[in-house]
Amino acid sequence: MQKITKEVYLKWYEDMLFWRKFEDKLAAVYIQQKVRGFLHLYNGQEAVLAGALHAMDLTKDKMITAYRNHVQPIGMGVDPKRVMAELFGKATGTSQGLGGSMHIFSKEHRFYGGHGIVGGQIPLGAGIAFGDKYHGSDAVTICCFGDGAARQGSLHETFNLAMLWNLPVVFVCENNGYAMGTSVARTANHTDIWKLGLGYDMPSGPVDGMNPIKVAEAFDEAIQRARKGGGPSFLEVKTYRYRGHSMSDAQHYRTKDEVAEYKKIDPITQVKDIILENEYATEADLKAIDKEVKNRVSECEKFADESPFPDKNVMYDVVYEQEDYPFIDHKIK
Repeated sequence: MQKITKEVYLKWYEDMLFWRKFEDKLAAVYIQQKVRGFLHLYNGQEAVLAGALHAMDLTKDKMITAYRNHVQPIGMGVDPKRVMAELFGKATGTSQGLGGSMHIFSKEHRFYGGHGIVGGQIPLGAGIAFGDKYHGSDAVTICCFGDGAARQGSLHETFNLAMLWNLPVVFVCENNGYAMGTSVARTANHTDIWKLGLGYDMPSGPVDGMNPIKVAEAFDEAIQRARKGGGPSFLEVKTYRYRGHSMSDAQHYRTKDEVAEYKKIDPITQVKDIILENEYATEADLKAIDKEVKNRVSECEKFADESPFPDKNVMYDVVYEQEDYPFIDHKIK
């Protein structure tokens, strides 16, 4: 892993702040009904992505995740304007406006979604890694899911095959404590999710998900193991979301005091404190970054607002049709 330098801390600060403000803007435009349907925001979990990207080789490594998936493709290199346009349902979006919030995707930048089925991406992540191994690539796949998805049977089936086939994949449980709205303690008789990997002899362990340094170190070890042929790993990254599961979540399952306690260890604040303590930048420098970030987010909103909606024919163009399908008279209109 490359050394965590002054430049890395400044990049982390700017990136995480941009992701936070990007999601804040989405919350605002959702209320204005510019974004429809479900909306799951990443506020509070930014250190997971920042640390992961630092350890990854973005020229070949891949990522797949669940439906809390707006900022990951941005970190992987996707133009944030196109991500916001997708959320607005516009033709300039990553999937021409047809995927929406839960289905951001970019083959070019090796980001494979965005999946609305809980745990559905876990076997897919192993499949991507299988493809890389089959074709002799040393690329590694990062397969992320939440603590709720850790209760799915597909996880166990995938863990078994990933170990059996020694696949180059890092399984990452972003444990933000409550799944959709039920605490980990109420869904299983254990609260250490990482121990599920031990039943398959998979290298597994917990990670402080509010600290990008700890995340980067854990990801680097797991990625290097996979790249060198050592097979899969399972990381339980213990993090916290400041907003609800989705915009419709009333959050009756936790107190405001609990959220406030976690905000005391906000990943952005932690990085900011390190920058100031080491004199990597001044308060004025950081305020300039803040202003630039706000301007970039505003540009994303303007782009999405001004982009056209997709033509209705586009929706039909991406639906499979077998013209000679039996038992159907195609002459009937």
